[in-house]
Amino acid sequence: MSHEWSDASRPKFFGRRRGRSLNPTQQRILDDKLPGLSVDPDALPADPSDLFDVEIRDLWLEVGFGSGEHLVGQAGNHADIGFLGCEPFINGVAKMVRDADAAGLRNVKILADDARLLLDALPDACLGRAYVLFPDPWPKKRHRPRRFVGPDNLPRLARLLRPGAELRCATDHPDYLDWMLYHVGRSTAFEWLAEGPKDWRDRWDDHIPTRYETKALAGRPSYLRFRRV
Repeated sequence: MSHEWSDASRPKFFGRRRGRSLNPTQQRILDDKLPGLSVDPDALPADPSDLFDVEIRDLWLEVGFGSGEHLVGQAGNHADIGFLGCEPFINGVAKMVRDADAAGLRNVKILADDARLLLDALPDACLGRAYVLFPDPWPKKRHRPRRFVGPDNLPRLARLLRPGAELRCATDHPDYLDWMLYHVGRSTAFEWLAEGPKDWRDRWDDHIPTRYETKALAGRPSYLRFRRV
């Protein structure tokens, strides 16, 4: 499902794209290495596995990979899975590109832009898993519609995740936790895989912690697993 956004129809993005200025080393890494890792939503192959120059058995997506610790770690642990990552914050992208290059990863492609651009371009039922880890909580009431896990983007994820695939979400913000459970619970496309408190209080066995997450552990992060039905 290819979709080319015009300037007028491009979704409005509210997040941060830049922090402090990149140093010369970071800028050189982006200039030299980012083009080889980048994916163009307007020029996707019919089969997204063709994005990679290695054979893959499944395709997983991470929305908002931050500095890339989780994405790089998962890709290193699963060489036979293709990973797509989206992150508009260029400072985080620079760190992820550096680490992916140092690890010699060939099973990662990224979009350094709004994830919705890629989600609307990918074909139906192409994903075996999707991660949305510690997204911006947009805590002010008037900003809640900007939250990624909600009525605008859950249909996008439902379209892309094949039956039986997992959507994994994590947050350290209690109100966002309630918001996630409410909106995913209203969707007929997903079922929550929790049987008791341990299932959302403990990190997943194969989880890769991030620097932000380590700070969040001072509170009580929640880890949610949903299955596409």
